[in-house]
Amino acid sequence: MNKTAMDIVLAARSEKHIPGHEIRKRLFPDFFELHGDRLNQDDPAIVGGITSFHDRPVTVITTSRGHDLQERMAKHFGQPQPGGYRKVLRLIKNAAKFKRPVFLFVDTAGAYPGKSAEENGQGQAIAQNLLEIGRVRTPIITIMYGEGGSGGALALACGDEVWMLENSIYSVLSPEGFASILWKDAQKVTQAAEKMKLTPKDLLKFKVIEGIIEEPDDHQIVCEKIDQVLKTELKKLDQLSLDELVQKRYERFRKY
Repeated sequence: MNKTAMDIVLAARSEKHIPGHEIRKRLFPDFFELHGDRLNQDDPAIVGGITSFHDRPVTVITTSRGHDLQERMAKHFGQPQPGGYRKVLRLIKNAAKFKRPVFLFVDTAGAYPGKSAEENGQGQAIAQNLLEIGRVRTPIITIMYGEGGSGGALALACGDEVWMLENSIYSVLSPEGFASILWKDAQKVTQAAEKMKLTPKDLLKFKVIEGIIEEPDDHQIVCEKIDQVLKTELKKLDQLSLDELVQKRYERFRKY
């Protein structure tokens, strides 16, 4: 059955899709979390640390929505604050220093839109990630496994490759926000989802992403497919010199 864009939006937001903590548990059982942005915050919406991948040290960073209502509120339902983006940048720079590849797993509606985030430099933190991650000298692969919303997702997807699970989205804003801005009517969300071209197939067609990962109901199989993609793509990136890696990353974004 062919899914509509709205079907995929709803699937990306569903509680049934694989969460970040399960990805970490299944793919990286020896994951060791690192905390803090070394400035003023340890944003719980970002969980990152060191682990191994096929006997190779890597840095893994995931967004986190939390398990129960209290935890989700503390994590702003997976919407990072400025300290979260600074934590990401710190961990990626640390990975480059010790020659570790970086894997980022993204499921966020966007950056936290609260007053405190703006007061603490949300826009500056996102811009700093775009600038500095773009020139970090280590392989960086991002996988969208749910919602990939706005600059909040882009700040975690400015590396060498972006892949998407087939029931995930990646867009400039939510379909509800798009409908409200364009038609002044949030009820036109289904029409907005179609117009936005936010599905994996659309984004692959426009060469915004590198590929789509099948997403069956069995989470173990999903993780096996993610594992295979990471293994294959990291091998390709390893064949490039660091100068070539950064240049190709630059060219990837310039082609947009």
